[in-house]
Formats: sequence, structure tokens, C-alpha cells
Amino acid sequence: MDALDRLAEPGLDLLDRVDPLLASGVPEAHRLWPLLRRMQVLPGDAVRGFLELHPAPLATAGHAVRRLVRGYDDAGATLADPVAWSGPAASAYDEARGALLRHLDEGPESLVGRLDSTAGYADALADWVEGSRLALARALADVLRSAEAVTVLAATRPGADTGLTGVLAAAEIAVRVLSVLGVAYDGAETLLRQWGPSLAETTWRDRPVNAPRYGGTTRIGR
Repeated sequence: MDALDRLAEPGLDLLDRVDPLLASGVPEAHRLWPLLRRMQVLPGDAVRGFLELHPAPLATAGHAVRRLVRGYDDAGATLADPVAWSGPAASAYDEARGALLRHLDEGPESLVGRLDSTAGYADALADWVEGSRLALARALADVLRSAEAVTVLAATRPGADTGLTGVLAAAEIAVRVLSVLGVAYDGAETLLRQWGPSLAETTWRDRPVNAPRYGGTTRIGR
């Protein structure tokens, strides 16, 4: 359990009061409107969605992907072993073997290169989630002890008159929360742009030529 988990209950209780106040009518010139148009979600629902994101599964996925590299290393070691035979089939096999070795583990576009990139992307996402959750927790801590929170609580008591003061206080809280989430989503989009090219599907870069047909002559031992 991190700081965001600990603040989730009181934070959502406050935001569940904020969201209906926003629906009462925020003035058109308020700075909240650009955020609402961009995020397309009220702060309570936005925080609920973000609470589902945790860094641990992403970090675990990165470790699991890296473990797959060992299997490719074993396959590469097998392919690298010399063969004690010669002839057209041996030459074609040697050419195909070299192409496969390059496809397995030569450069960032190889299978191992793509695995390394996938693991790196998972690690970067885990770091992004961890940092974003901390930033959101700080934002919730700030709004929970703010004067606006006191105003919102008073405006949402049974029988209370909402009034413009309560709406403006709710809008200010919403701005603080959605601004942090907007920065977080910008970070996610930046990561995707940075890692996207190295996550593209790898293609076969070498094609063996003159592969032998069945029935060819092969000499063993030379």
C-alpha cells in the first residue's frame, strides 16, 4: 500500500462531493473548462481509474521478459556449434544458420533486441506509474487540507445551499487534481513516442539462398 492507496478513501469521499457541485454550473470563463475538455472525465472518476494502475505488475513483466532472453541465448549457442559435414546442404545450412543467428541476436531489431526494448518499456512504465501515483497522492493531500475542501464539505451537507462559493471551491479542487493527472498522461504519451520505434514488430532481415532440395548429395565427416 502506497500513499495514494492510503489517501484513496478520504480523497474519493471529497471528490464525490466535488463532482456534483461541478454539474451545478461552473462559470464558462473558469480555467477548469480546458482541463475538462481535454480529460473528458470528472476528477472522481479520473482518480478511480488511476487507482487501478500499479507499478509492481509492470516491473514483474519486465523481469519476466528478460528471463526469456536466456532461451534465445541457448538457441544461439546451439546454432553457433560447428557441424562436421560438407556439401551443398551444409553450405546452405551454414548460410541459414548465420541469418538466423543475426535475426536472434544482432542489434536492436533482432528478437533479443526487441525483448530488451520491451522489458525496458515495462520498467519505464512502472517508474511512470510510481511517480504519477506519488504526485497524485500529494495533490490529494493538499486539497484535503485546503480551505476549498472545508467549503465543499459545508456546501454538500444536507439542507445546505450550494451557492456559487461551493461551486468555485469544487472547481479549484478539480483543477488541482486534473492538472496532475494531465501531466501524468503527458508523461505516458512521451514514453510511447520514445519507445514506440523500438517496440515495432521485427522482420526477417536475411533470407538464405539456394536452400537444398530433398535428394541432394551430402558428404559426412568433411
